[in-house]
Amino acid sequence: MGKALEITDSTFDELIQGEKPVLVDFWAEWCGPCKMIGPVVEQLAGEYEGKAVIGKMDVDMNSSVPAKFGIRSIPTLMIFKGGQLVDKVVGVVPKTTLEDKLNAQIEATV
Repeated sequence: MGKALEITDSTFDELIQGEKPVLVDFWAEWCGPCKMIGPVVEQLAGEYEGKAVIGKMDVDMNSSVPAKFGIRSIPTLMIFKGGQLVDKVVGVVPKTTLEDKLNAQIEATV
């Protein structure tokens, strides 16, 4: 089963350049809602292995990428494709919402 990648400021730019959609969960250890959506992100990492890249970025350890995108509330989940931001969700949402957004980007590739 796949595991969400640990994304850092230094690995971010290269990671989002691919053709597969990349879901990035911007989170922090102290954030209660982040802990609620964390297991969902891990599940998606396993279910979308080979179809999409699923990763997490700790905003306390990495500040330049969150600042670049103006992230003020966490959890913020962003989907990138070909280096571009294509979708975004702020706060805790049902797993189906994230699946729908990922599937739309995967289908757009085919």
